[in-house]
Amino acid sequence: MPDFFIDSRKIFKVALYNKEVRLQIKCNSDHRFFDRHWGDLQFRNITAFDEKQAMTVISERFPPEDGFVIERIELASSLT
Repeated sequence: MPDFFIDSRKIFKVALYNKEVRLQIKCNSDHRFFDRHWGDLQFRNITAFDEKQAMTVISERFPPEDGFVIERIELASSLT
């Protein structure tokens, strides 16, 4: 299967969740800000030149200090 490209950038698929939401769900409570679906694995597409840039972009959108955990990041064609 070919890799997906936009211009010279690649499309990466990122799998992430929020560890604080997961903890609140285990305690049978709701997070004060984020919806419960963030306790489940979520997928986002990111366009970037390489994996390092994709990690930077996703970390800016979903900061680790807010509880977000990036489980994996791969080229869109290789993650199902």
